[in-house]
Amino acid sequence: MQEEAGRTATYTVPCEDSIYVVEFSPYDCGSASSLLAYGGNQHVVVGVCQFKEEDVDIDGVEFNILRVFTHGVRVDALAWSPESRLDKLPQIIRFCTAAPDRKLRLLTSDLQNRDEVKVMEGHNSYINHVVFEPTEGKQIASVSDDHTCRVWDLDGNETMLFRLWSPGVSVCWHPEEVFKLMVAEKKGTIRFYDLVTQQAILSLDSGQTPLMSADWCLTNTIKVGAVVGSDWVIWDITRSSYPQEKRPVHLDKARHFRWSRANENIFATTGCPGKINSQLLVHHLSHPQPVMIGSTSVGSSLSWHRTLPLCVIGGDRKLSFWMTEM
Repeated sequence: MQEEAGRTATYTVPCEDSIYVVEFSPYDCGSASSLLAYGGNQHVVVGVCQFKEEDVDIDGVEFNILRVFTHGVRVDALAWSPESRLDKLPQIIRFCTAAPDRKLRLLTSDLQNRDEVKVMEGHNSYINHVVFEPTEGKQIASVSDDHTCRVWDLDGNETMLFRLWSPGVSVCWHPEEVFKLMVAEKKGTIRFYDLVTQQAILSLDSGQTPLMSADWCLTNTIKVGAVVGSDWVIWDITRSSYPQEKRPVHLDKARHFRWSRANENIFATTGCPGKINSQLLVHHLSHPQPVMIGSTSVGSSLSWHRTLPLCVIGGDRKLSFWMTEM
């Protein structure tokens, strides 16, 4: 397990609020910059960011705010729609949030004078994660402490309901497997559901608890990763229902697991937020130790850039970006 102090962020951007969730859009928005949204106590801030690794004329990072949306309640989860585009008129920004009031909010804007909010109700406990169907963006999936995964259309109608054996902590929809949904449960199990038959078709078992976060590798569909207890675990879903690799990495419970979107062998994990020094660890599957250790205070959420080996964590009134080696 890692105890040494980590290095500070490569870049930081100041914010006016504590940040509970931050997400790069995983989709090409038709702009040279990347879409990024972060949520605080009352608002969602949407902007575009570009880094000197993309444009040598930029001094570190440029973050330009496009719109601040009044949310009215704390933002706990956020997902981008693949329909968000900046290169067509009218422009469209669409994302979905989850909040402590157990509601989902679908926000759509043309960044001019048309903002629309649709509220979705059905969960009766805390919502942990939300994701859009990644090819057309016409459906949304969410998981909750109420032991359900629910699928919604853009009109706010619940179209599917999967009953789970424990709280749902992560849900993933892969662009190469759009008729399957991956759902991770706190008791340590990950299941894949066939959306046509609405039946479970594959199950993975971590062998321990609590599973706090899981992710399906964007660049290699056979790889699934998660953090369980203080460990990270990796599955090859073609070989076994039990982890192919497992390693203890955080002194306390681990909180987030996210695959790099640029390299199938790189992933990041974080310790639980709220610790004095909640570590960000970046791992490479060919190295026994983390290839980067970042130190962050009150770190929450974790997201990778679409093409760069760069991840972001939200914190107390700032965004922290770490550039890693490929």
